[in-house]
Amino acid sequence: MAGLKSGAPTPQDITVHSQSRVLEITFSDGATFRIPFELMRVYSPSAEVQGHGHGQEVLQTGKREVDLVALEPIGNYAVQPSFSDGHNTGIFSWDYLYFLGSQQDKLWGDYTDRLRAAGVDRDAPMPGKGGHTRGSH
Repeated sequence: MAGLKSGAPTPQDITVHSQSRVLEITFSDGATFRIPFELMRVYSPSAEVQGHGHGQEVLQTGKREVDLVALEPIGNYAVQPSFSDGHNTGIFSWDYLYFLGSQQDKLWGDYTDRLRAAGVDRDAPMPGKGGHTRGSH
């Protein structure tokens, strides 16, 4: 199994909860996480979000209402979600999903700190993305 540390927890069950906008994952070690779509979108491991090195991250805003429209399996080690804002380049390994689930309180804190430092609101539209309006569902 490429990319998995031996003994690393693997998902036993993955459920997309569209109404509450969370991805529920039960892992082989018994841990169950409910990861909000917004958190997944804001922390997408894609280059579009993470940039190409430390300090290059692109602060994501306006993602509170984002939906998960598809979840494609990538081999037996990851999933690739498609979000309602058109973002679909993030590959979420099992390890990364476990990290998001287990660290989500800290990650939310880091995210709100970054928003505050940038002087932007969580619900502000993303700058410079022509054609994406809040009303397009």
